[in-house]
Amino acid sequence: MSAVRDRLTLTIERPANGGAAVAHADDGRVVFVRGAIPGETVTATVVEKKSGFLVAAVDEVLDASAHRRPPRCAAAAHGAGCCDLDFIDIAHARTLKSQVLVDVLTRIGGFTPAALAALDGGSPEVGSLDEAESGWRIRTRMAVDGQGRAGLHEHGGAGIVVGHRCAQPDPLLSDLAALDGTFTPDAELAIVLDDAGRRHLTEIAPAATRPAAAARDRRRSAQQRRRRREQPRAQRVIEGEPMARHRVGERAWDIPVTGFWQGHRAAPRVYAQTVGEFVADHTAAARSAAAAVTDVATCWDLYGGAGVFAAVLTDQVGAREVHIVDSDAGALHAAQQTFGADGPITVHHGEVAQQIGGLPAPQVVVLDPPRTGAGARVIDQIVAAAPQVVVYVGCDVARFARDLRIFADRGYRTRAIRGFDAFPLTHHIEAIAVLVRSISR
Repeated sequence: MSAVRDRLTLTIERPANGGAAVAHADDGRVVFVRGAIPGETVTATVVEKKSGFLVAAVDEVLDASAHRRPPRCAAAAHGAGCCDLDFIDIAHARTLKSQVLVDVLTRIGGFTPAALAALDGGSPEVGSLDEAESGWRIRTRMAVDGQGRAGLHEHGGAGIVVGHRCAQPDPLLSDLAALDGTFTPDAELAIVLDDAGRRHLTEIAPAATRPAAAARDRRRSAQQRRRRREQPRAQRVIEGEPMARHRVGERAWDIPVTGFWQGHRAAPRVYAQTVGEFVADHTAAARSAAAAVTDVATCWDLYGGAGVFAAVLTDQVGAREVHIVDSDAGALHAAQQTFGADGPITVHHGEVAQQIGGLPAPQVVVLDPPRTGAGARVIDQIVAAAPQVVVYVGCDVARFARDLRIFADRGYRTRAIRGFDAFPLTHHIEAIAVLVRSISR
């Protein structure tokens, strides 16, 4: 390996969480390389220097992996921060994601290889939600540039890439060429396909932010940006309705176009099925292991939104009451509309850490926290309530692994983990784990 100014020749070693791959420079420093596949030899330019490591982007692939293929996403090819793994064969991308999941579970979660192998189903792998590699997204947000054109934020910057489609959305979702130039400059677009395939498009007025602050906003965390989006801003329905209907099983939810629903069309169904299976299997196992364990009477659905998991807990598991806790008033309203006033669902509006202290003791807890994870404050309250079974749905695998370790330190044992390629062509991984309370506690 040699360095010429800030250009390095590197042999790529392994995948890293976050989409880059790991190599080492001549001086031993770790280099996180964007656009590379383990096993390749590349030249790469250093784009960021940190204490102890470098970040680089591939200039040229000298020895290509057999899994490299032509990029699929035009937007990413022009600098958008969307499909960062679109140059890797999809099956191999899932293999790399499985390696990342195992790495964070061992390095952060404290699992040994033997403990992972002993899980129900063995060491976790990342599987597909359905057969679609592209066109799977049914809800998205797009930015509007200063000329009123829809586009995507560029990777690591404040610019907007226009005129090039991302490969993730259903083609109907992002076909906005006829409307370009009509949007309010610097606005944001929320675009949804409902259960019948109809498109709904709402424009959200620009945030009252000075340009310099707007540039800083691009660099903020996803949760910080979401909180900014949640601040009251004028909305204009451009196409369709302000609400979109989605179905999972026999139930339907009317969700605001600007609200939250899973981006992948198959995710709600697959996640709900997985949660239902985990709860049913492990509550049954708990009942057979201890005579004191009762049927599922009370469940908590934390960060539960509109109540997709609550539906599984009532309709399939047979829970007599489910308490949904969420800070999104619109999602909780959708839950109330779906389940009705006389159903087994009770909603609690507010932050989870502040709401769960007064809830009745549960037999089952399902939690689906944001990317920041649940953290010790919430987990300590869950553990104090002593549920038999906990199902954790994680959208950031590092925080997911951290939280599983916190549960383990407090007497809960992970029994199974499943990984999902919920965002094909990207580095993102979602995972679901089921934990049981140690009888010895």
